[in-house]
Amino acid sequence: MPLVLNEEQRLLRDTAREFLAGNAPVSQLRRLRDERDALGYDPELWQQMAELGWASIILPEAYGGLDFGFMGLGAVIEESGRTLTASPLWASAVLGASAILLAGTDQQKEELLPRMASGELTTALAVDESHHHAPENIETRAEPTTDGYRLSGANPVVADGHSAEIRIVAARSGDSTRLFLVPRDTDGVAVTRTLMVDNRNAANITFTDVALPADALLGSAKQATDVIDQVLDRGRVALAAEMLGSAQEVFERTVEYLKEREQFGVKIGSFQALQHRAAQLQAEIELCRSIVLQALTIVDESPEQLPLVASLAKARLNELAKWATNEAVQMHGGIGVTDDLEIGYFLKRARVTMQLLGDTGFHRDRYASLSGY
Repeated sequence: MPLVLNEEQRLLRDTAREFLAGNAPVSQLRRLRDERDALGYDPELWQQMAELGWASIILPEAYGGLDFGFMGLGAVIEESGRTLTASPLWASAVLGASAILLAGTDQQKEELLPRMASGELTTALAVDESHHHAPENIETRAEPTTDGYRLSGANPVVADGHSAEIRIVAARSGDSTRLFLVPRDTDGVAVTRTLMVDNRNAANITFTDVALPADALLGSAKQATDVIDQVLDRGRVALAAEMLGSAQEVFERTVEYLKEREQFGVKIGSFQALQHRAAQLQAEIELCRSIVLQALTIVDESPEQLPLVASLAKARLNELAKWATNEAVQMHGGIGVTDDLEIGYFLKRARVTMQLLGDTGFHRDRYASLSGY
C-alpha cells in the first residue's frame, strides 16, 4: 500500500492546516480555558468545520457525506493536533459516526447520519466505566421492559459527553453487550462536566433507572462487542493521527527555538548533543508517520487487520507523544512548563491522549495477544 497522501488528500490537509491556523490556534484553547466556557468549544467554528465537510468525511454520499475515507479524515485530525483544536470532531465524526455506520439500522442511519454530516447533531461514546481503559468490563445494565429498556450505570470519562446531543452507551442486556442511543435531555441522566488537565472536553455521566424506548437500541439485538471493538480501533487510529500532528508541531517549534536561543554567546542549536537528540526524534516521527498512514489505509481497505495495526499505532504514538513533548520542554528549559509558553499545553495534551482508549501497556499486551503470544 502506498504510504503517502494522494493529491486530493494533500489538498484537504493543506486546507485544514490553513483554516485551523487562522481560526483555531492554541490561543483559542487558552481563551476557552480562561473563560471557563460551558460548552468547551466554539459552536461557530464547529459549524464552519462542518461546512467544510469535516463532519462527514467518512459518511457515504447517500447520507450527505463526502465518502472520502479514513485517510482523508486522518489528514484533518493530524492538523487539529497541531493546534489542539477544541471541537466534537473526534467524539462525533469518528466514534459516533462509526458506531452508527457499523451498527445502526437503515432507519437509524437515515435519521441520524445526515444531521451528523451537517454538524447539527453531535454524539459521544460511553464505554469505559473506570479511569482505566477496559472495554471488556461493562457493568452498566439495560434491563428489558414491556416497552423498551431500563438503563442503570455510570461512565466517568466520556469525551464531549457534556455537550453531545446523543450519547451512545454500551450496556449489558441479558448475556449480551449492546449499544443504546440516549438523547441529551432524557430523564434519569446526570451529567457533570470534567475539567481535564489538558482542557479536552469530557464528562462524568450517571444513568439511574433511565427509561428507553425499544428503538433506542442501536441496530439489532445481537451481541455488539465486535462493533464496539471496531469503533474503538477507529478511534485509536484517529488519536494516533492527532498525536502525530502534535508531535510534529512541538518538534518544529523546538527546532526554531534551538536556532534562536543563545547560550555562552552561540546558538544552542550548534550544540552537537542537542542536534543528535533532535535528529533521533525526527527519525522517530517519520517512522510513526508511516505507521499512522498504514493504519488509516487499513481502516478502509483491510478492516480485518485493523485490531493489530490500531494497537501498534496507538502504542507507538503514545511513546512518540511522550518523547516529543519531554524533549520540547527540556530543550526550552524552565520556560517550557510555564503557562506563557504553549509548549506546556502540548505536554498536558499528550499525557491525557496517551490514556484515552488504552495506554501503551494496554496496547502492547493486546498486540501480543492478537499475535498469539
